[in-house]
Amino acid sequence: MSIGQKQSIQPLFQPFTLNQLTLANRIVMAPMTRSKSPDGIPGADVAAYYRRRAENGVGLIMTEGAIIDHPAATGDPNIPHMYGEDALNGWAHVVKEVHAAGGKIISQLWHVGITRRTRSEPNLEAASISPSGIDLMGEKAGEPMTESEIEGVIKAYADGAANAKRIGFDGIELHGGHGYLIDQFFWEKTNQRTDRYGGNLVKRTRFAVEIIEACRQAVGPDFPIILRISQWKIGSYGAKLAKSPEELAQFLAPLVEAGVDIFDCSSRHFWEPEFPGSELNLAGWTKKLTGKPAITVGSVGLESEPFDQKDEHEMIDELVERLDRKEFDLAAIGRAMLADPAWAAKIREGRDNELIPYTADRLKDLM
Repeated sequence: MSIGQKQSIQPLFQPFTLNQLTLANRIVMAPMTRSKSPDGIPGADVAAYYRRRAENGVGLIMTEGAIIDHPAATGDPNIPHMYGEDALNGWAHVVKEVHAAGGKIISQLWHVGITRRTRSEPNLEAASISPSGIDLMGEKAGEPMTESEIEGVIKAYADGAANAKRIGFDGIELHGGHGYLIDQFFWEKTNQRTDRYGGNLVKRTRFAVEIIEACRQAVGPDFPIILRISQWKIGSYGAKLAKSPEELAQFLAPLVEAGVDIFDCSSRHFWEPEFPGSELNLAGWTKKLTGKPAITVGSVGLESEPFDQKDEHEMIDELVERLDRKEFDLAAIGRAMLADPAWAAKIREGRDNELIPYTADRLKDLM
């Protein structure tokens, strides 16, 4: 069955509403780091980049990670900031352009933690931070964060959330996956603390819980807060925070109570089951266990590896079928939409034979 047949793709183009957020369809542009904002300031080219996707019918745009106001939040001077007058003015222009094209846009707030090389730009004097001074490989890489440092980072997230709301974003996403700072607190390999921010899986959610609560206090009850989670980490694709549905339920419960509205569930391949005995992926299990809306993401629209024996049409058909049976609520498209800004429009109009394929060697041109 072709993905160009309108009946088959209808679930992708149903509206979605949560509190004050109403989306025209279920297609999300996934957050993708670009390093195109010199000195942390997004310019007119950044606004044009996002507007092109909005003009082509993307329901919701997630920005690339925008760093919070902390000296060790990034090791790249071209990552955009979510603080400072110039950066915020730049983002306000991005929001204006996306809204003018009929789109909705959410800011992803980011701190990379120990994945930043110590004493790298833009703040050479700043040491990288992490829960226990341990990097993703399990090696000693500094000193554990003090509680005072933790409090400062939590405030920086809340300030970033307040900034995003003030300049017109439609919500925020907290990047809590892939082995970045929030996820470093979640993961037992990088969080070996013995205070209230460490311990078992539930206790290791405290840092995230306090960030969510602080952001909720900053933005009010109806402003959407999305949390990105993942089992896998950079360089540790087989990592598991939760090894069973029961552990996943325990992990998610305090995050829901803290105020998460939507979970953005990052998997390597959306079609792969998360646990034995069920076809549900991470997003499917998260929605089932929490009752909260869930976003699935993971190689949507890309050619799969040979052993998967799926072509692009089969993958999109499977995505639509899972949406139709309400396994998850939204589908995030990353590299496929990077390659083709008109991805959503072409799928909607049955022009899938015109899709521009993503290839890694074209990455710099596509960004």
